[in-house]
Amino acid sequence: MLNTTLDEDRPAASTPGVPDRIAIVVSEVLAPAVLVAVLLLVVGWHAGETPGVSRWWGLPGALFAAVIPLGYVLHGVRRGRLTNHHIPERADRRIPLLFGTASLVAGLLLLLALGAPREILALLTAGGVGLAAFALVTHWWKMSIHAGVASGTVVALTAVYGAVAMLGVPLVLLGCWARVRLTAHTPAQVVVGALVGAVIAGTVFPALR
Repeated sequence: MLNTTLDEDRPAASTPGVPDRIAIVVSEVLAPAVLVAVLLLVVGWHAGETPGVSRWWGLPGALFAAVIPLGYVLHGVRRGRLTNHHIPERADRRIPLLFGTASLVAGLLLLLALGAPREILALLTAGGVGLAAFALVTHWWKMSIHAGVASGTVVALTAVYGAVAMLGVPLVLLGCWARVRLTAHTPAQVVVGALVGAVIAGTVFPALR
């Protein structure tokens, strides 16, 4: 979308074994804020291949889409409103998701006014649609944001760089395994999350870029 990493996924008293430790590391490395920031920087760099276009438009995009929302979540953790930065309790997710959507929309409007390249604007729009969808569903069900962002990242990169980006699919599967291994989500929640992320990234982003 990045504090202690022994989170919602295991009781505090237990000592995680090797698979659990691997899953914890994977969950952090493939965290939504990390993937969103990297994706915006990579797509911004690609957009900069056009003459006269800066390669650094992804930086302000990452600020509004990843850094500010993550800062809000970490502030909630410090204040004791949230358990940790993965927000394990479904009921606690709606407000951070809505805040993230608002931050992303603000960034989108600012970058639109500043004349950012279409690829960045399209990516931010797709991200806003995704956040809104997850915020709506989370009222009833804990769909995996990790899985959704991971699959959406691969699909978006495929639209930009072609089939070579599909080499990232194993990372999506690894991320899904990690969330299930840590009991953060059920298999159904990661599968549906991945499908929703892929569909949004595969429709909204290409249509607008």
